[in-house]
Parts: sequence; C-alpha cells; structure tokens
Amino acid sequence: MLLNGSEIVVECLKEQGVDTVFGYPGGAILNIYDALYKHSEEIRHILTSHEQGAAHAADGYARATGRVGVCLATSGPGATNLVTGIATAYMDSVPVVAITANVTLPLLGKDSFQEVDIAGVTMPITKHGYIVKNVEELADTIRKAFEIAKSGRPGPVLVDITKDVTAAMCEFVPTDIKAPERKVSYTEADMEQVLQYIQDAERPYIYLGGGAVISEASAEVAGFAELIDAPVCDTLMGKGAFDGTSSRYTGMIGMHGTKASNLGVSQCDLLVALGARFSDRVTGNPKKFAEGAKIVQIDIDAAEINKNIRVDAALIGDLKSVLTDLNARIAKQGKKSHPDWLQAIAGLKEKYPLKYDGEKLSCPYVLEELDRITKGEALITTDVGQHQMWAAQYYRYTRPRTFLSSGGLGTMGYGLGACIGAQVGQPDRLCVNIAGDGCFRMNMNELATASRYHIPIIQIVINNHVLGMVRQWQTLFYGKRYSQTVLKDEVDFCKVAEGLGCGAIRVTTKEEVAPAIERAIAMKAPVLIECVIPEDDKVFPMVPAGAPIDQVFDGDDLVEKSE
Repeated sequence: MLLNGSEIVVECLKEQGVDTVFGYPGGAILNIYDALYKHSEEIRHILTSHEQGAAHAADGYARATGRVGVCLATSGPGATNLVTGIATAYMDSVPVVAITANVTLPLLGKDSFQEVDIAGVTMPITKHGYIVKNVEELADTIRKAFEIAKSGRPGPVLVDITKDVTAAMCEFVPTDIKAPERKVSYTEADMEQVLQYIQDAERPYIYLGGGAVISEASAEVAGFAELIDAPVCDTLMGKGAFDGTSSRYTGMIGMHGTKASNLGVSQCDLLVALGARFSDRVTGNPKKFAEGAKIVQIDIDAAEINKNIRVDAALIGDLKSVLTDLNARIAKQGKKSHPDWLQAIAGLKEKYPLKYDGEKLSCPYVLEELDRITKGEALITTDVGQHQMWAAQYYRYTRPRTFLSSGGLGTMGYGLGACIGAQVGQPDRLCVNIAGDGCFRMNMNELATASRYHIPIIQIVINNHVLGMVRQWQTLFYGKRYSQTVLKDEVDFCKVAEGLGCGAIRVTTKEEVAPAIERAIAMKAPVLIECVIPEDDKVFPMVPAGAPIDQVFDGDDLVEKSE
C-alpha cells in the first residue's frame, strides 16, 4: 500500500505491538503527529511536560513491562532534551526507541533553524543511531531499531528522520515481527570449569545484577541458589530478581550495601556474578574485591568480561538460558550443601541489621510503613540520592520489575517520569515514586502530565531541605562545609502539586505516615505526600569511595571512632 513516511512510522509501531508513546510535538515532527492523530485509538500518545520527561517515561514503561519504550521529539532543542533520558537508559540497558524529526534534507548541515545532529550527539549513549534521508529505507530502519533495542544486551536506539521523508510517499509492505533469539556463547570447557569451581567451593556467594531482571531469570536464579546452597546479594539494578524476604538474601552489596553482604562477599571462596557488571559502586577498591575467591561471571555482553574485575571463568549468553543449562548439570551431579557457611552468614545478618532512629520521622520509617501497607506489592520508582538508597534498603522486593531507578547514570529527576511510564504500562499496579526535595525540583512539572491523564501515581517527597547525599559527603569528608546544598526557601511542594492538578498531603510526624499513605491509595488519583525529615539523617552502612568493601561502616562505628 502507498503511504507517506509518517504513516509508515505509525504502521511500523503497530507492527512492533506498540500501544503507547511519550512525546512532545514541534514543527519538524508535525507530520508524524498528524499520522498519530489518525491512529489515536490504536496508539495512545502521552503528552509530557518536557521531552526529558518523555524519555524517562518511555524508560519506566520499558522497565516495568519488559517491552520497548518509545519517545518522540522534534528537531533541535526537542531532540537534545531527550539526551539525559537516552543516556539513563543506555547505562542501565533499557530498550528504548527514540524517534526524532530533523529539518528537511536540503537544509541539513546549514545551521538551519532548530537543526542539531542528534545522531552524532547521541552516538556514545545509544546502541545504534540512524538518520533516515530516504523514505524507501524508513520501514526497514525502524524495524532494525526495535530489533537492536531489545536483542542481546538491550539499550536505546535513536531514529532521526528528515521532515521531507515524513511527507514523501512510498510503497509499504507489512511484515511479521519475530521475538529475538536467546543466544549463548560458551564452550564445554567453560562450563566444566564453572562446574568444578562450584564443586570445590565451601563458601559460595551469588552476586545478582540487573541482567537477571532483563533476562526474566528469577526462577532460574532461585533454583541456582538452592542447588549450590549459597547466600544471595544484589545490586541496585538487581532488586526483585531474588526474593528479598528469603532467608538466603543478605541485602544490597557495595557503597551502601549491608554489612552482611559486604563482609560475606569479602569472606567467600567462590563468587558467582549473575548479570552484573562489577560497577565501582559495588566493588570499591577493585584490587581488594573478593580477593580470596574464585570469580565466575555470567553475562550476555562479552565486553563486560574482565572489564572491571578479572574473573577466573565466564559463561557468555542470556542468563536465563545459561542457568537453565547450568542448573540441569548441577542437579545431575547432586545438590550442594554448605550449612556452616550459611550459619555464618546468618550470624552476620543478625549481628549487623539495618537500623535507624525509630524515635523520629525518617525515610526508612516511611518506607517500612509503605511496605507494610502495600504488602510489598507496589511498584517503586526512585530519583537519586539518600532516598534512593533507603528505598533499596527498607522496601522488600519479591518480584522483578518492581524497583525502577537510575543506577548507572544516577539521574536526578528520573523517578517521576519513570513512575508515569510504569503506571501507564502496568495500570493495575500501585506505582509510587520516592524522591528527595532536590530531585523533585528537577522535573516536578511532570505532575501536570499525571493530572492531565488522571494517572494515579503516588509521589512521595522526602523533604530534608538539603541535597541530602551531597550534604552527607560534605559532613563526613569535607569538614561540614555545606557549599550550595541547603535548599531552605519558600517553595511549598503541596501547593505546587495542587496547582498542577494533584492531591497533596503533608506529613511531619510518624503518626501521620500510615493515614497519609492509606488516604493517597484510596484517592485513586495522582497525589503528592511530602514527608518532612531532619536535614542530617544519613544513609548507613557506607563504604568510602575507593575503599575495600569490607571497610563498611555505620553510625555506631563513627560514634566509637570519635570516643
């Protein structure tokens, strides 16, 4: 059938099963928006308040559903406003297709109005980028973009289309879209080496990353932990891939990981990394990381093997597929048993529990109440900072795709857009964004998006009137010189929320927390809960940057050191 470029874009989106896109229109992309208008019953468009919000919403939609998220923007500043969201998705391996429109082909390269080489700008932060200058290549390019975004290690792909291509006519031939294959790439010798390490281990530990979520490998991970009889820790990205209420679970590892996880990994003789990339926030001093252990890494991306930490063995491939093979072989050999090791780890958990001051209103208390009231069934998004770490520590995640956070890039302002995208993708779930007051200021305009579409998210703002994580570092390492981290001003977040069409509740005492959460859930509408906490609450445990993770300390350690 004969279609113009914009209609081809829409037909390709429909081929891919896209039901929702997030974006903001402008001159160069008007033809595509005109085509979307004609197909509004098939593809829902969410008009965000800012293009960055659209990118984060597409990211949140993708993380919550496992499908490719789609965002749209016009040329120039519209396209560049997507950049932070694209980089966020790239660092956390999130499948997003960003479609932008550019000036017409004759105007390219002439510093035309709202012209930016967005494919060039985003080259380092995408899996691939295209600029389409010929309508004959448009359909195949969009199909390739989706295939690249969701295959292998997922990530964002940019498709930039000149405006004349969006209007040009072309014959369009529909095609069937096949799911990407789950691939593995390891030898029998690789597998035998891993099996031997598992056989010889007396103190095995499992270190779980975001790849376990992406691969949908939760059942296989649980089976693996049982078969090798090992405790399990996770990264920020790995939350929910293993049941956080399991007796095997020891909490997060790394800079703000639990003492049990950090000390346990430092004492193990075999560390098995599942879909994890050994981030600097996890390893601390890489020369001292699990230095007494054999290290096995299982990852879909060969480039991650030996990149940050030298490993003793590796299996490259889709984690679900690799573990299916590995578990079958271990089961054939016989389940392992390490009762003394598990008892020792249980002792660490008992000796070093997470704790906070229970006498006052605090973020950990808010999160524990949220966990209790929602029975751990909410989908949590976060911004970046102290509240993010508390959300990782004190809400218990039992299923994958229930904790969405910017891990690799650490993007302040991520959470609200992501929460909107998650709620659109999972309309039957309760979606809650946890933000600090500093982060919330970045993209709080997206509350207008939630109210416009009656998207029933709950936005919890942990307001300590400072940039909490930066202040924590200034307190501990910069002599309490609080340079530009104090946010005490006349901003009233509740009035802002109400002005943007949302409900608002302010909480200043512990007794008000549970009623506020229950009321917000009952409203079934976008609502903000502002929780005012002390400015000097700190996230513990903590590992100083670059230190070995067994040098983890908490508030009690600081008190002892000062005495």
